[in-house]
Amino acid sequence: MLVKAVILIGGNQKGTRFRPLSLDLPKPLFSVAGFPIIQHHIEACVQIPFLKEIIILGYYGVSEMSQFVGEMVQLYKLNIRYLQEFEPLGTAGGLYHFRDQIRCGNPDFFFVLNGDVCADFPLIEMLEFHKTHRETQKAIVTLMATEATRQQSLIYGCIIENKENNTLEHYVEKPSTFISTLVNCGVYIFSPEVFHQMANVFNKKQMDFYNVENGSSIEREALYLEKEILMPLAGTGKALVYQTVKWWSQLKTPGAAIYANRHYLNLFRERRPERLAKSVQPTIIGDVYIHATANVHPTAVVQMLALVPMRQSVMELE
Repeated sequence: MLVKAVILIGGNQKGTRFRPLSLDLPKPLFSVAGFPIIQHHIEACVQIPFLKEIIILGYYGVSEMSQFVGEMVQLYKLNIRYLQEFEPLGTAGGLYHFRDQIRCGNPDFFFVLNGDVCADFPLIEMLEFHKTHRETQKAIVTLMATEATRQQSLIYGCIIENKENNTLEHYVEKPSTFISTLVNCGVYIFSPEVFHQMANVFNKKQMDFYNVENGSSIEREALYLEKEILMPLAGTGKALVYQTVKWWSQLKTPGAAIYANRHYLNLFRERRPERLAKSVQPTIIGDVYIHATANVHPTAVVQMLALVPMRQSVMELE
């Protein structure tokens, strides 16, 4: 079996709500819990069995990402590449544009992770779920979902799941009225057959461009995963829902980085305790990361803020 992973990071025209933290460097490289945001994605991906490659897709210049990618290759000893979109292509347009790069080597499955989410990524569990259910239901995508409150659900993609077979029955992106408390996490597993679905949407857009009188207003190249791929798959049995109870949140605003920082530090305590500061001086309270280059006065007290419940933290991100 061969598996790949794709991380979608957008570009400079996106993430404006994250300013001023993203003024001097790309948002995906902003440090959370001592590591660039998408390094947390990479660390989760390298744990996947049979993973052969990680592709980072975005509209940032190659020069902005090349040093980071080189460091990740050296650190994780895995093929990691950055592919730059020639223009903003939407959440699925880059996948379709670089489909030959993704399909190279004939992967059985590939993950897609939005670069603006932070989570205790259950990727191995998702892979087992997708493999098991795909054999009986011929599904081409599994999307990760989690519970939110009624109020929170209005700002996410809302999911209605068939509980009997875990298929996606209905999907609405940012509904104007309440649909469901089950929301899309922006983490997916695709089988390569999904490119046939993307091709149908892409070809229709090309036809519309030439057939509509004002065709220039149609986005010929851009594709949108949520509205143009997932919504049509709902109710067909070809999309599965994997529900997680692990921590997840979006990273849209500077305040969101505080909550993501807390949760990642908490995960370090459980899985990578060597990353947390342990010195007697300065005084360390709770889970704290101190960079090796930092100079902290020995009389200082460094403390992590208390964690908040997951549902509360999700709401406070917006």
